[in-house]
Amino acid sequence: MRLIDRYLLRQLLAPVALATLALTAVALLSQSLAGLDLIVNQRQSALVFLKVTLLYMPQLINLILPVAVFVAALVGLNRLHTEQEIVVCFASGMSRWRVIAPAMRLACTVAFLALVMNLFVQPMTYKAMRQELFNVKADLAATLVREGEFTEPTPGLTVYAQGVDGRGNLTNLFIHQIKADGSTTTYTAEEGHVGHANGRPVLVMLNGSNQEFSSRGVLNYITFDYYTFDLAPLANTEELVHYKPSDRYLHELFFPDLQQDWERRNRLDLLAEGHARLASPLYNVAAMAMALCAILGGGFSRLGYGRRIAALAAIAAIVRLLGFQVQSACEDEAWLNILQYAVPIGAAWGALASIFRQRINRHIDITRPRPVGPRSPGLQASA
Repeated sequence: MRLIDRYLLRQLLAPVALATLALTAVALLSQSLAGLDLIVNQRQSALVFLKVTLLYMPQLINLILPVAVFVAALVGLNRLHTEQEIVVCFASGMSRWRVIAPAMRLACTVAFLALVMNLFVQPMTYKAMRQELFNVKADLAATLVREGEFTEPTPGLTVYAQGVDGRGNLTNLFIHQIKADGSTTTYTAEEGHVGHANGRPVLVMLNGSNQEFSSRGVLNYITFDYYTFDLAPLANTEELVHYKPSDRYLHELFFPDLQQDWERRNRLDLLAEGHARLASPLYNVAAMAMALCAILGGGFSRLGYGRRIAALAAIAAIVRLLGFQVQSACEDEAWLNILQYAVPIGAAWGALASIFRQRINRHIDITRPRPVGPRSPGLQASA
């Protein structure tokens, strides 16, 4: 790679990296605010919240990469053009392709990295995230009791706790159970916590009482220092982790197990997701091409390219939204999947065609001040 190519590449690489980090941080902040339910309502630790948030990042980065490439390329290219560095490249005899080649190589590199994340990193992290969320859902200490609220985790069972700390310890616990034979049992305890006994989940209650009213009208009342309430009927041990299309590897999307009812009914959804994994990296190339078109798609202007940039930014947004609409439509018709590739390729082709239609101006327009010297004798005489 020649010196000028490396220079142009460096001028674009830094803005792309900074824009990606900045947009990822903003998107991660919004995602973390949405995930605060894990701490507030599910009473999970900050470590679980951080783990789920980080596992969500690969898909998040893939969504913002085209935006980061477009914005960063506009910043870098606009500076190079307004300072006439690109004009100097043209004036020195460089072809238009030589000038835009470093930018397109950078876009292709970003697209390759996005493809690797789509095919390998995202399924791996999303499966881990789905497993973590399943563990949170199966956490009886989090789902059984909500602080200060009467909950009904299963029909005929009402649970209340005045206080719940971060480790799942309960205070002033109340449980009311209606059994199948019509008898009712009420438990009260000063303290309690969820644990395991003989491999079964149990609720351990301390310093409490048990009031049982049988169906024949007999009331039994006892007090206890230590009592275990069996939670096994509340734990659905047969439930398995269900992986969504976004959690699956490419071969699982294109070749689903049609013997399973869910995969047979959602075959088109899986197929659309598979083609989206392959097609979405192309939007990085399209974004770079449209950014190049916004700067190099017209003549040089000392006043800037505000209108042209605004127009291409609107077109880039429409192209990406159209891609999402096409992916959604592919879930109903399989033949529409070809449009998932046609939209970004068409946008890139149109932008590059607009660049190469422009005529290259190889003359540098530099206005120099005229030298100021003594007046000629004729002028002095006439004066």
